Amino acid sequence: VYALRVLSIHGFYIVSYGLGIYLLNLLIGFLSPMVDPELDPSAAAHDGPALPTRGSDEFKPFIRRLPEFKFWYAITKAFVIAFVMTFFSVFDVPVFWPILLCYWIVLFVLTMKRQILHMVKYKYVPFNIGKQKYGRKKGGASSSSSKD
Repeated sequence: VYALRVLSIHGFYIVSYGLGIYLLNLLIGFLSPMVDPELDPSAAAHDGPALPTRGSDEFKPFIRRLPEFKFWYAITKAFVIAFVMTFFSVFDVPVFWPILLCYWIVLFVLTMKRQILHMVKYKYVPFNIGKQKYGRKKGGASSSSSKD
């Protein structure tokens, strides 16, 4: 609805740019771990986070810096605020929007590149991609059945 409003009135590009920067900031918080391995002294002793190797070690799953509910709540609130701003002409600052778009794309690519390199370096993946699949046993007493 917000995008249709901005496109239909051909304005408020600076509000959209600010919204895009804020959404990028929220995305980085959503993809980042609660404790940054670069700043955690216990992780500095190792090559990054690792699975527990002894019974006394504690497994710490990926915990986001910005929880999912707060992420979606902040996005919704940001879109509502930006939508309301489109009804006030004081926020319609004349700008050449292609430059803002190009700058935002460059900023997005560089920021996500840095974030992805950080994910690879410290071996954390904040996504659950698909359902885990297990291989079936081939043969065996429990999997074979006789037809009588």
